[in-house]
Amino acid sequence: MDPIAPESADELSLTAEEYEAVREAVRTVAGSSGARQPQTPNSLLEQWNELVDEVEEGYGWSAPELANDLGCRTALARLWRLLPPRVRAVRQRELDEIDRRFRSATVDWPGHDDPEGLWWLRRVPRRLDAETSGRSAHGWPLGWEVMAFPKPEAVEITDWGAAGGGAS
Repeated sequence: MDPIAPESADELSLTAEEYEAVREAVRTVAGSSGARQPQTPNSLLEQWNELVDEVEEGYGWSAPELANDLGCRTALARLWRLLPPRVRAVRQRELDEIDRRFRSATVDWPGHDDPEGLWWLRRVPRRLDAETSGRSAHGWPLGWEVMAFPKPEAVEITDWGAAGGGAS
C-alpha cells in the first residue's frame, strides 16, 4: 500500500510516528495561538464546517466576530502543513469541500488580495442577518461599519429590526 494513498478517515490507522507527528503539530499550533486547549484536526474541521453552515444560512454576527470565528480556519491552515502527508491526503477532500462551500457562500473583499494565502480572511458572507435596520455610509449594517468599501450588490442583508424583516 502507498503510505500516502488516501483512504477513508474512518479506516485510517496511524503509525506511532504519525501519531507523534500529529501530537507535535497540535502542540505547535496550540502554543502559537495561545489556545487553552489544543485543537485537533478533527475539531478544527468540525468548527470550520459549522461556521460555513452558519455563513450559508446567513451570518448573524458582526464583522469583528466573523474575523474571530475564522480563527478556526487559520489554525487549520497552520496545522495542515505540519501534519503527516498521509493524514493530509485522507482529509484533503473534506477540507476542499468545506472551502468550496465557503467560497460559494461569500464574495471577495474588493481590493484585498492576500499574498500569504489566507483567502478566507478576505471574503464577506453573501447573506447577513442583521439585528438592526441602521446602515453605515457604505451600506453595511451596524456591526459591519468597519468595512471601508461599499457593500457589494451580491451581499444580501436581512433586517431583523425592520417590521416583518426583509432583504436589501
